[in-house]
Amino acid sequence: MRNRSALLSKLFLDGPLTRQDLVRSTGLSQPAVSNVVGDLIDEGLVVEAGAAESDGGRPSMMLRVAPRFAFVVGVDVGETRVRVELFDFAMVLLASVEYPLDPARTEPARVAGHVLAGIEAVTAQARVAPTDVLGVGIGVSGVVQQGAEAVVHAQALGWDRVPLERLIAAGTDLPLHMDNGAKTLGQAEMWFGAGRGARHAVFALVGSGVGAAVVTNGVTYRGASSSAGEWGHTTLVYGGRACRCGARGCLEAYVGAEAIIDRYREARRGRAVPGEDEESQLSALVEAAGSSATARRVLDETAAYLGAGVANLINLFNPERVVLGGWAAMALGDLLPAIREAAGRQALRQPYEQASIELCRLGVDAVALGAATLPIARLLATGGQRP
Repeated sequence: MRNRSALLSKLFLDGPLTRQDLVRSTGLSQPAVSNVVGDLIDEGLVVEAGAAESDGGRPSMMLRVAPRFAFVVGVDVGETRVRVELFDFAMVLLASVEYPLDPARTEPARVAGHVLAGIEAVTAQARVAPTDVLGVGIGVSGVVQQGAEAVVHAQALGWDRVPLERLIAAGTDLPLHMDNGAKTLGQAEMWFGAGRGARHAVFALVGSGVGAAVVTNGVTYRGASSSAGEWGHTTLVYGGRACRCGARGCLEAYVGAEAIIDRYREARRGRAVPGEDEESQLSALVEAAGSSATARRVLDETAAYLGAGVANLINLFNPERVVLGGWAAMALGDLLPAIREAAGRQALRQPYEQASIELCRLGVDAVALGAATLPIARLLATGGQRP
């Protein structure tokens, strides 16, 4: 089982590879690799993908995971929308659907309904039978307490011990895997994006709310009840702006999209910010910064606040990389140099010099993509044995 898991994981994350590549990278013997690969091919998990370039000898055959072996669904339950995506075993996106959410009406039953409708929609779009779906991964805002069934605590949404997994499971027989959205973003970036090759990294998600995933020695740090990483609710200004969680001065109250827009509204002496929703309003702020001193000042302050928050992460965790992701971070991408500069002013010099601060590479799909890897991770750990 261990050899199967090691070889299948290597092909999934780094393929296509030759048998010789697998011998070198896993330390397994040539016969062991040949035997296991033969079994994986016979079972439909792995396929040959053409001959590798040769220097004159007999060309080696490239191997990769079989894209049609299984399909996975990834769900991003954000605060402004539910995004549902379907991927094949090679993590190629096959179908996607979105359902807008009214931040004032995020009832758990409504969210569960969107997830179930999305699963049905994407499988129908791609003409994939539900029996071919390995599982559904769900990344959600708030603390996801693992147990016999996942329970969600999200103070900002008014959710207290919401049995979201049970609500979704009532409408589907597919295996469900649930985690915090920042943690699924972190897993996606570790496997496929800006975190590849790093052993110690922090992935910061900046959207309507703010969170983080801390990876140490390649493993996500979860804490006593999976709530580690609530970076947005660390105190930036004692007694400062009111936060949605009920406390004051939280980082989220300054750099979450809702807070940035509110600060811009205050700077405009209460005049409404153009746009129908948070995304269009934040875009309006960024666009106005080219001609408005008020908008420019709000963005400069936002970069300084984010930089201070990043400096706290650097001082606490000594990461190799800090990766900023989430739709609001992507919209504020031009602030990255200013964020780095502010972090440099606030962080201790030695850990700051060891850390790079980058934008995520997977864009707004990172949470759903990372959620889709949750059933994949279970499959890889078992060497390809489906539940």
